[in-house]
Amino acid sequence: MDALQAVWDTGDAAAPLDHRLPAPAAKALLAALRPSRIVGPDGAITRLPDGRGVEPGDALVVATSGSTGGPRGVVLTHDAVAASATATSRRLGVDPARHVWLSCLPLSHVGGLSVVTRSLVTGTGLVVLPGFDASAVEQIGRSGQATHVALVATALHRLDPGVFTTVLLGGAAPPGGLPANVVTTYGMTETGSGLVYDGVALDGVSVAIGTGRPGEGAAGEVLVRGPMLLRVYRDGTDPKIPGPDRAGDWLPTGDGGRIDDRGVLWVDGRLAEVVVTGGEKVWPAAVEGVLAGLPGVAEVAVWKRADPEWGERVVAWVRPDDPAAPPSLGAVQKAVRRQLHPWAVPKELVLVGELPRTPSGKIRRAALS
Repeated sequence: MDALQAVWDTGDAAAPLDHRLPAPAAKALLAALRPSRIVGPDGAITRLPDGRGVEPGDALVVATSGSTGGPRGVVLTHDAVAASATATSRRLGVDPARHVWLSCLPLSHVGGLSVVTRSLVTGTGLVVLPGFDASAVEQIGRSGQATHVALVATALHRLDPGVFTTVLLGGAAPPGGLPANVVTTYGMTETGSGLVYDGVALDGVSVAIGTGRPGEGAAGEVLVRGPMLLRVYRDGTDPKIPGPDRAGDWLPTGDGGRIDDRGVLWVDGRLAEVVVTGGEKVWPAAVEGVLAGLPGVAEVAVWKRADPEWGERVVAWVRPDDPAAPPSLGAVQKAVRRQLHPWAVPKELVLVGELPRTPSGKIRRAALS
């Protein structure tokens, strides 16, 4: 937190880098972000001659996860960071006098970094771990050293969430059967972290489907607007689209979803990740939600393979609890057939020892083959 404040005090914006990146990926990231200087772990500063400065008011440059392409730098202003921290804390009822945040996710991603900035903006206590360790995280919660934590689904399954007052869960589609103290979040790097909690937009945030007019009910692309949105990408591109009512620009998220008659947002998944089989659309997250509860399934990812008859076929990649006794294709198909449309039933099962994920916990579907 002190290091971040020190960067801000100079009038610069901070771009946290993931030290785990291999050299080629780090080189590509630096080329996309074009920083003017690099601050090493020991505080040593390396100035880069081809670096580019920031605009007054810029606070952060955060790299996107790269799950759908090369890395891009998302520019967030101090106003956006403050708006996110304030709206989040208000919704959760965070009291700086009583509550403490625990940061255990990578600070190079907005889900981990926003915990730090939230504490910095609101003056709430903060405990920072160098990485996620289930036993350490659970012990900190159980001992009362921290009351609030942000996790991804893969981390949640490895500890008792009941030791915390509140767990913010993001990074991927949430599993079912969550405890009452777990709050699901929807957001992305471009929104400065979550801006929809348990399907309900934070104060000052608007959500619409497709055309920019709220409450239409039909499925389409999720659009969001609010004071915590990015200013631009680092390359100068502004992804927002003007709203007809001049109340602010809308950000197309690239996610498909719908808003029910109670105003609750339901996100189906990435529009680019729809499987079209026999002319019917299948959302991988819906199938994954069913199979995650199937006995013998430790982790599951659903994607597609080319099919000469159907165009694309639904395929389930499963990491079994016990490699010696994995679930069968028949069991997988039966479970999906009971809850979803017939065309959502996987036609193939692939058993794996590990699923490819981004550091923030999202499935890298492009790596499934």
